[in-house]
Amino acid sequence: MKRREFIAVLGGAAAAWPVAARAQQSGKMYRIGYLTAGTFIPELRDTFHDTLRTLGWLEGTNVIYEERSAENRLERLPDLAADLVRINVDVIAAAGTIAPLAAKRATATIPIVMTSAGDPLGSGLVASLARPGGNVTGMSLMAPDLGGKRLELLKELLPRLWRVAVLWNAANPYSAIVFRETQAAGRILGIEVQSLEVRGPDDFNDAFKAARQHDPAALVVVEDPLTVNHRTAIADFAAAHHLPALYGTREYVAVGGLLSYGASLTDLNRRAAGYVDKVLKGAKPADLPVQQPSRFEFVINLKTARTLGLDVPPSLLARADEVIE
Repeated sequence: MKRREFIAVLGGAAAAWPVAARAQQSGKMYRIGYLTAGTFIPELRDTFHDTLRTLGWLEGTNVIYEERSAENRLERLPDLAADLVRINVDVIAAAGTIAPLAAKRATATIPIVMTSAGDPLGSGLVASLARPGGNVTGMSLMAPDLGGKRLELLKELLPRLWRVAVLWNAANPYSAIVFRETQAAGRILGIEVQSLEVRGPDDFNDAFKAARQHDPAALVVVEDPLTVNHRTAIADFAAAHHLPALYGTREYVAVGGLLSYGASLTDLNRRAAGYVDKVLKGAKPADLPVQQPSRFEFVINLKTARTLGLDVPPSLLARADEVIE
């Protein structure tokens, strides 16, 4: 190990000692519940755990993780949330929008930290972004006019674009908002918007069939635990049918998607872990403002572009935060 790396590791360990020592002295083993409507994305879970580790929360020493995944079967969420309440976790970290809603219905007392909720205010998760009230706070990935910005990027890549299919989870309130925004932007830009609705894992084949029948010029995929868990199948479908596609986050592009524009889920999970740390140290969710995205990523997969026979304009390449070769 290089000297600088050793010093960094030693410094992180030293920072962790006071919290770990206090927990051991008090005999308290904290429990962090982690709830998702989909399945866990290893990279995001690692970011969450690693951030808490640097803040002094050491698994097996002063903290235990209780993770529950509905695996995109939404009917399972109420029981999973109730189970976390039954075992009396100290805080629940909940991914997306649907999972924190299930957690909120299950408890009004255990603190809930959203890692990436879509529309916390509109969905009723919080009373106010600045002063959430109640037991819920955390991170939102919502940003104004996402649908319009994504269509503009596609239009820059495909100047003759006239029809776009939008794949979205109709069971998710956030996805519905983004779909409506995309429809409105389509009317302004003169682009026909086709709805491809999914609600569960068994709906993708029908959605893909509908896309083939309507023959869109491009595809937009709204970010959501359901669609991100099926990102490889979606990217494979787009590639097989030579369909340029733009996705909500870089996770889709990393497995072969063409473009993505949206909030950084890695950044949101890191910041959510910081809120969990504050809660475990005594902060009340009602006093922690909901944070909105501070970082947006525009990612281009040039390998996929070449496979599709597309020349990406220099203007788009210059604005990209990341270009995957």
